[in-house]
Amino acid sequence: MTGRIVAIAAHGGFDALPLDARDRPWLALALLPACVAVAVYLATNPYPAYGAGLYAQIAAEIAANGYRPPATIPGYTAEGVPFAYPPLQFYAFALLLDLGVDPVTVARFLPSVAVVAVAVPVYLLGRDVTGSRPAGAAAATLVAVNPQILEWHVSAGGVVRAFAFLYALASIYAGYRAYTTGSRRALVAGAVLFGLTALSHPTYTLFVVASYVVLWVTLDPSPVGFVRGLAVGLGGTAIAAPWLAWAVATHGPTVFAAAAGTHGGVGGGAALLAGELSPFTLVPLAAAAYLLARGDRLLPTWIVVAELLFKQPRFAYAAGAVALAAVAVDLAGRLPERSLGDSLPSSPWPSGLVSGREGPSGRTGARAALAAALLVATAAVGGAALAAEMTAASDPSTPEFLDGDDREAMAWIASETPPDATFVAVGDAAEWLPALTDRTLLVGPWGVEWRDAGEYERHLSAFETLSTCRSAGCVESSAASVGAVPTHVYLPKGQYTVRGESTVTFGTLDRSFAAADGWTRVHENDGVVVYRSTRTTAD
Repeated sequence: MTGRIVAIAAHGGFDALPLDARDRPWLALALLPACVAVAVYLATNPYPAYGAGLYAQIAAEIAANGYRPPATIPGYTAEGVPFAYPPLQFYAFALLLDLGVDPVTVARFLPSVAVVAVAVPVYLLGRDVTGSRPAGAAAATLVAVNPQILEWHVSAGGVVRAFAFLYALASIYAGYRAYTTGSRRALVAGAVLFGLTALSHPTYTLFVVASYVVLWVTLDPSPVGFVRGLAVGLGGTAIAAPWLAWAVATHGPTVFAAAAGTHGGVGGGAALLAGELSPFTLVPLAAAAYLLARGDRLLPTWIVVAELLFKQPRFAYAAGAVALAAVAVDLAGRLPERSLGDSLPSSPWPSGLVSGREGPSGRTGARAALAAALLVATAAVGGAALAAEMTAASDPSTPEFLDGDDREAMAWIASETPPDATFVAVGDAAEWLPALTDRTLLVGPWGVEWRDAGEYERHLSAFETLSTCRSAGCVESSAASVGAVPTHVYLPKGQYTVRGESTVTFGTLDRSFAAADGWTRVHENDGVVVYRSTRTTAD
């Protein structure tokens, strides 16, 4: 199939324009599943899934600092955390805050914009690799309804990750065009988009770098091909250089090494392959094996590299979506001509480039209607499956970290506690506490990875332990393990989440604090109770 890719480029293909009128219906079908997924998420999640409290706090600090990058983000641990995150999306967040948009609203709605937009580069890449517009729409559909991809992008953290995913895939598509058509515009676009990715998220930046290496090795393993990839890398690095220079000058180069040692690190996917493989992993690998047997090197290599390089499987799943679309085209091309025709509908490629046989290009309306119906059905079934998962009691894909009771309690904290009050908070709502109250959270892993990998692990362990405690003494000792002595504790009542996993207190922790010496209840609503220490000076 790699040979056919080169042949497609020689025929001109989509070299003149990446989109034309023939793409419109198929691009619409590519966007439909993403719109369905977003609609299901927003309908089932009145509050954002997962957390973006630290992101909101960073954005607020940027806006308050006159859009100059702040060196430290206060509120997360007693010392605050270094601001060494790639800054692009935080500036976008800050602008929305300056326009008066509520941070929780931003975290709920903004990621959806990128989730829908991602369908465009996925469609284009799937279309160009396979020479089939329906296949491009199918690849976009598989990305949109994959719950593992969706949960990390449509949720609150998607204010950064979803846009990084968008920039990364767009850069990879531009690189594909540059390697197959020699387009200089595509090369420039790839460099700019790589720069935007580098200014958004380090893991997605590595995904782009690895993908360009795959493009070079499989499509043009020559000095000229190497220079193309190098030009993109240098161009993107030049765009990100001012931020990199500021971060190193402010925090030193070790800040990046500290963060790199957390969240699975590089090569974390290799450990996953050694364990039990999920169907979501086996299917892309099976597609890779099939395409490799058919002579394709690009997609199998891309899948294997993404699988081995990243602990997060969403990268391999994205590559696997294109591979599955390519498998479908190859299998369709092997059906008898009187059953299928010479090629898939509306394809601009000679049928021999798609099916392996020479012949005229067919445009049978029935086949186009069948492909469209299958895509619509997949979007409907995928949307129904997502709705079932997102409304489940445990909600494994989009758990909400806060609710109306949390917002009410945090509003009380902001207005009724002294500015120097310090908190230990049980459960995932903790991440939002500094951003919504302007008070300090003493225990939590958010942002600590930029300070030290060991300290990050200690804070993570302390937070997880105290969030599953059943007594006041357990909470106090867990907090003390990282030197935290809070003036207040924030306790959820009933069901809450810890690192996205649901748990229930049954009131045990509340009763323990009520009976413990040194604590007094100062606020309570249906879902939250706040205790103040009588042993500290703040009141």
